[in-house]
Amino acid sequence: MTPPPRTRARRLAAPLTAGVLAAGALTALPAAQAHAAGSVVKVTGGQGDWQLTVDGKPYQVKGLTWGPSIADADRYLPDLRSMGVNTIRTWGTDAGSKPLFDSAAAHGIKVIAGFWLQPGGGPGSGGCVNYLTDTAYKNQMLDEFPKWAQTYKDNPGVLMWDVGNESVLGLQNCYSGTELERQRDAYTAFVNDVAKRIHAVDPAHPVTSTDAWVGAWPYFKRNAPDLDLYAVNSYNAVCDVKSAWEQGGYSKPYIVTETGPAGEWEVPDDANGVPLEPGDRAKADGYTRAWDCVTGHRGVALGATMFHYGTEYDFGGIWFNLLPAGQRRLSYYAVKKAYGGDTSHDNTPPLVSAFTVEGDAGRVPAGRDLTLAVRAADPDGDPLSYEVLDNSMYVDKSKELTPLPFTDLGGGRLRVTAPDRPGVWKMYVKVTDGHGNVGVETRSVRVVPPTPDGTNLALGKPATASSYQTGYGDCPCPAGNAVDGDQKTRWAGDWSDPQWIQVDLGARTAFRHVQLLWEASYAKAYTVRTSDDGQNWRTVRTVTDGDGGVDDLDVTGTGRYVRVEGTARGTGWGYSLYEFGVYG
Repeated sequence: MTPPPRTRARRLAAPLTAGVLAAGALTALPAAQAHAAGSVVKVTGGQGDWQLTVDGKPYQVKGLTWGPSIADADRYLPDLRSMGVNTIRTWGTDAGSKPLFDSAAAHGIKVIAGFWLQPGGGPGSGGCVNYLTDTAYKNQMLDEFPKWAQTYKDNPGVLMWDVGNESVLGLQNCYSGTELERQRDAYTAFVNDVAKRIHAVDPAHPVTSTDAWVGAWPYFKRNAPDLDLYAVNSYNAVCDVKSAWEQGGYSKPYIVTETGPAGEWEVPDDANGVPLEPGDRAKADGYTRAWDCVTGHRGVALGATMFHYGTEYDFGGIWFNLLPAGQRRLSYYAVKKAYGGDTSHDNTPPLVSAFTVEGDAGRVPAGRDLTLAVRAADPDGDPLSYEVLDNSMYVDKSKELTPLPFTDLGGGRLRVTAPDRPGVWKMYVKVTDGHGNVGVETRSVRVVPPTPDGTNLALGKPATASSYQTGYGDCPCPAGNAVDGDQKTRWAGDWSDPQWIQVDLGARTAFRHVQLLWEASYAKAYTVRTSDDGQNWRTVRTVTDGDGGVDDLDVTGTGRYVRVEGTARGTGWGYSLYEFGVYG
């Protein structure tokens, strides 16, 4: 079984706040020590009783995946060190990696240095290499990866090399059936070739390979005997890794290269049909649980780099990052405690114990007032401040968070304006304590078009348009789709100006309201016109500042035909309407 597509924080980051670094910053090691000869790292011991050693001393990986830019390593690594972190993991190694290795060594931290292979990143990844026939790609990687291992092998910041990330799983996006199995065998055999090349130039550091689920391990067992250890990314299922290893009859130890709270692909759907994101407390408990399960597999699991020391402030960043926008969350302190960092003098984050949407979260009228009820407290008694944001991930795949103006009604009640575009939105409340800490909770709301008074005269009536898309995606998208009462079907016109759509009401009729439910391809400028004969038109409304979503237009008009004519597109695509309603 393979898990469904996942969404996770990416590896670009915004700067941390100064308060993060002030929390336990350490002095760097002397420069001479930072640039000493590289360490000798080995996997020692035997079946079920392995140990990682660095220069002969036992070493347990207490790590985090690395999010900030390499240029900012000296700013962030002291904070990591104060958390008890001794290892960071990266996904790529190249000519620009030296400053990170140097800074890590200077701060007493080592790097699991990644090498990226296509189709890396598991579900949703691009780049379909044929590992049976694409000798040019394979030869390029066989030259490149050992070159960087040769370049950096004597850097004391290097712990081990990690070849590939989730490609055994990701190959399912490129192949199926018997061919998928052949490609997975070929890929893992190629990883073995890379491992041998790296060992030839650098016998002092182990080589591993990461994949997204333990179902990849049989392929490595069969085809990659030169790996020193295995690696797996596992989130909510991390506590199942031990039994999978035991049942698989493996003869190599492993590390967990990504883990933490349950991901989007592992949680049940909420009442609006989207993944139910865990709260801050559940996320913090997820890191604690993950570390307990890793350390519980004594002599086999050699540690973990949990996900994610990142400051990205977006959909994935709120789900996983310990420091979204540089502010410390409860999960940050859970990892710090797990790794033995000193938490005795820490000022800890606010806790949001309840976050609800007043009224019906499954039917929120677009553009209308929406009240959020928040119950939060600070363990240290600090005064709290609030921020409200929304996100359209489940509407248009956007990862961005948008701050919303709000009115504080008192008692934790915050009034905002609901999004203008129908669909399921995420609403976030952010609570800060003035000491660099944050609590974040999120709920979904289903935004629907407001229901106009009166009867929709256009419903089910004949509709025509200047053009319509006959194919591609969810099309054909004829004009009739905009008057069928189904908000999942749409009319879509050509990608040019002007374009129009009109409905025949059957007889000369008075109307007083027009509602337009735009798809992402909306009109920035358009007119609403009416006609008795379909030839001579009267303008009843002109719009020059359209922004998509739902347009509710109070108009005064009479005619048999009602037309919407787009004169300026709001996007690079055409015009597209889910619904075109005329009310009288």
